[in-house]
Amino acid sequence: MLEADQMSDLEIITFGCRLNAYESEVMREHANAAGLSDAVIVNTCAVTNEAVRQARQAIRRARRDRPDAKIVVTGCAAQIDPDRFAAMDEVDRVIGNQEKLEARTFRGLGVGDTEKVAVNDIMSVTETAGHLIEGFGNRARAYVQIQNGCDHRCTFCIIPFGRGPSRSVPAGEVVAQVRRLVENGYAEIVLTGVDITAYGADLPGAMTLGRLTRTVLKLVPELPRLRLSSIDSVEADADLIAAIAEEERLMPHLHLSLQAGDDLTLKRMKRRHARADSVSFCEAMRRARPDIVFGADIIAGFPTETEEMFENSLSLVDDCGLTFLHVFPFSAREGTPAARMPQVHGAVISRRAGELRAKGAAALAAHLQNAKGRRIQVLMENESQGRSPDFTPVRLDPCSVAGGALVDAVVSGNDGAALLAEVR
Repeated sequence: MLEADQMSDLEIITFGCRLNAYESEVMREHANAAGLSDAVIVNTCAVTNEAVRQARQAIRRARRDRPDAKIVVTGCAAQIDPDRFAAMDEVDRVIGNQEKLEARTFRGLGVGDTEKVAVNDIMSVTETAGHLIEGFGNRARAYVQIQNGCDHRCTFCIIPFGRGPSRSVPAGEVVAQVRRLVENGYAEIVLTGVDITAYGADLPGAMTLGRLTRTVLKLVPELPRLRLSSIDSVEADADLIAAIAEEERLMPHLHLSLQAGDDLTLKRMKRRHARADSVSFCEAMRRARPDIVFGADIIAGFPTETEEMFENSLSLVDDCGLTFLHVFPFSAREGTPAARMPQVHGAVISRRAGELRAKGAAALAAHLQNAKGRRIQVLMENESQGRSPDFTPVRLDPCSVAGGALVDAVVSGNDGAALLAEVR
């Protein structure tokens, strides 16, 4: 994902996850408060080699478009390999994932003689503070960080080395941030982090993601919609499952970090679940919340993956009833155990990724077709497009409703990618 937003002479280019999107807003407030102008901040992602390549490409483009601007690079790719970005002639400063959230960093960026690289040891960070931001670029939805970092070591993943250990934002700070955003007009809040189902393990008491969710809904009753970002289903606590079943304001959409549907592949990935766990979780959640819709991350062509192993992942789409597929062609990240395993040929990876995407497209088409005639509430993102509670894209005839408004509509059909609906 790439998002570019420009206000005045400050431009922020964001790659990657929803947490990065949230942190870009924190940086915007710090940069504006520090009077940082004529600057481009590139917030990078490190999840794949392609994400790193795109970030470097964006940096070069930014220098061509803004020859006199100060270019600041941060994010996971910069945290993991700061020297690589510092060596680029186009880059003025490189700051780490912890430093990018500190106001003093941006006050220092205006000083010419500061060090080019300010990236500390992310593994030494033990706390994550809540940042009270006022809003986002539009009024549709806003993200609230509840957690950062990851204590797991999946063999394919470099992100723990960019984010550090798992650490949670205290519940009171989360509630305060949600309340402020709702007061500023946001109808939907997304709780986000790197591994949000690990939430609370480092806090006193027995706080969990489920209890936090209940707390937010109870203490901010004026919040129309609460949504969760990607979760690890095997870590879902009983309170979370109950909240999904019982709380109508908690949206019926879960994005699952599944990664594969073959047990041996999952073992080699060092995942914490088996194939049967994923299937049983989806079945249980569908019984508890019949309108729930699932998205999932699945990797194509993990090292040593045979055709039979791949077929197990492919059939997981049907067995779990997945609708929104996020397919990752395997990308060997230097420094991870998977990079040292026997690799699948690139052409095979591409073919398998294509088959997974086709399977996902068919699942989405069936989902869109089955929605015809249904009454839905749409959170408008602009005058003609929004999202249903289960996160399906919805297109409406222009109705002169500002982004962020909740509109009741009836589904009249679909265009293959989104629902078509009429305001009723």
